[in-house]
Amino acid sequence: MPVEALFGISEPGESRVKQVCKGRAVGIDLGTTNSLVAVVQAGQPVCLRQDGSALLPSVVHYAADGSVIVGQRARALAFGAPRDTIASVKRFMGRGPDDAEATRALTPYRFATGPTALPVVRFSVAGAREVTPMEISAEILRVLKARAEAELGGELDGVVITVPAYFDDGQRQATRDAGRLAGLEVMRLLNEPTAAALAYGLDKQAEGTFAVFDLGGGTFDISILKLEGGVFEVKSTGGDSALGGDDFDRAVAGHFLQAMGLPGDAGGDASVARAVLDAARRAKEALTTESETTVSVALPSGEPWQGGLSRAELDHLVRPVLERCGPPVRRAIRDAGIAAEGLSGVILVGGATRMPMVRRFVADLFGKEPLADIDPDQVVALGAAVQADLLASGGRGDVVLMDVVPLSLGLEMMGGVAEKLIHRNTTVPCGAVQTFTTYADNQTGFDLHVVQGERELVADCRSLARFKLGGIPPMTAGMARLKVTFTVDADGILSVAAREEHTGQEAAIRVKPSYGLTDDEVERMIRDSFDHANDDMGARLLTVERVEADRILGATRAALASSADLLVDDEGKAIEAAMAALELAKSGTNHLAIRGAIQSLDEVSKELARRRMNAALEQNVRGQALDLVEKKVTST
Repeated sequence: MPVEALFGISEPGESRVKQVCKGRAVGIDLGTTNSLVAVVQAGQPVCLRQDGSALLPSVVHYAADGSVIVGQRARALAFGAPRDTIASVKRFMGRGPDDAEATRALTPYRFATGPTALPVVRFSVAGAREVTPMEISAEILRVLKARAEAELGGELDGVVITVPAYFDDGQRQATRDAGRLAGLEVMRLLNEPTAAALAYGLDKQAEGTFAVFDLGGGTFDISILKLEGGVFEVKSTGGDSALGGDDFDRAVAGHFLQAMGLPGDAGGDASVARAVLDAARRAKEALTTESETTVSVALPSGEPWQGGLSRAELDHLVRPVLERCGPPVRRAIRDAGIAAEGLSGVILVGGATRMPMVRRFVADLFGKEPLADIDPDQVVALGAAVQADLLASGGRGDVVLMDVVPLSLGLEMMGGVAEKLIHRNTTVPCGAVQTFTTYADNQTGFDLHVVQGERELVADCRSLARFKLGGIPPMTAGMARLKVTFTVDADGILSVAAREEHTGQEAAIRVKPSYGLTDDEVERMIRDSFDHANDDMGARLLTVERVEADRILGATRAALASSADLLVDDEGKAIEAAMAALELAKSGTNHLAIRGAIQSLDEVSKELARRRMNAALEQNVRGQALDLVEKKVTST
């Protein structure tokens, strides 16, 4: 389907946020290690506390009697029941059963196997239960919901839940599903870096261009945001949704296991694996303020193992993991069109940014000391509370959030070319409209293939959805007009609609994720788009010219067959020679040669085309009154 019209921006659709909120709206940071809930009180966002702490450990324990325990008590039960106590479940959100093998390393969990209606990771826990990451996350959200309702004195009217900016469609949908399972009205999913910038912007009334460096327990996000006149515009995003403090813990745990003389999987002993991971976490946290620390772990023999770790050793162990933050940061700065020295500041978010090594790394990377005025553990929840308050009050208009599409969205064209309708880093909510037509005569339908990615060919992009629009009456190639509309809502969820303009036939789809895009695939899509840019563009141009050559050759053959009587002198031989030259060029790999051959064929056949058009007009008006013909001509 060759493109018939250039892409244009459509009017954004109406917000799907229900205007039911009366004031009890909260922001929730559903974190990998800890989760928080915050609310705006007396004009200021505050985190709600229980037992003196705002942090709720993101740990869920499933007991044999069917009861569920969440938080600090669940974390304590993990040592005795490691397979029935799920921590860091955020790293499994939106993943399929075969995804993220590296994430499973050193985890003691039992993963369910066998057929299931929903292709997601499932954990086998006590009581012969199988639970998904969405159900586990819902348990955490229920506790935060109860905390907020107790503080506010009634049911919540709505919530804003934060997600990493690099979460794909599947991970975002899984988060929304968890909110629904918890009985929450999810008004919006808000990118965590944007939430942090919102908290800083309101607190400091800052303006300028900022980098938000968000390194939490399980995810890393980097966003470049321009703050001006109350408008928070995301200029670019990047990151890795499988990189965070948990990976530091695994690196330290591997060091401890080696010192114990145990293999990297702790010999398959779930209790030892859990204990070593916990010891690694405690050592990492202690070395934030101390230069040395000592830990103790109970071995399978019952004998305790005791070992020490210095800050220098910690830095050496986690340096390879931390270095993985560098490429996404440099790419985000380049995408934003700004130099590092042009940034007004760098905001730190996430518990892992407390580590002295991380702060030094950030300072070296950006050439300036980062900002850390607000507690990095709380800043995301505080920003989410601000956004929830804005939505609950109908949006006061003094703050505008402008997030972006992380990966380009488009359609497959004839020849396997990816036609991008919405480009990466386009501000959301957004839309695009483009008109296509038929490639072949008597085509009665359209097969639409929605893809995501930065490469020029569909084979190198990710397939999102396929749907059909049928019921089109047979027409000459190029006569049908298919209007395709892409719409991305404020949560980053894509909807696609198609309408054939002559018949009014319509079809639409809301792209439902498969819960299976891996983090490596996301990173690869962007990295490969740079690494293969020249090759991709060459392949695209070659494919486009070959498709056009096939169309021209087919049309010319049909004209010669039906209008041989209109040929003059050696015109037929000249056209045949030009067609043979085009066939030869088409078999090569030089798109410019194909284009030149197309132009040559057009040149030698244009007189025949003119005579065919005149003959058709003569046939059309033969036998009609002169005044009627005159009216037709003047009306055109």
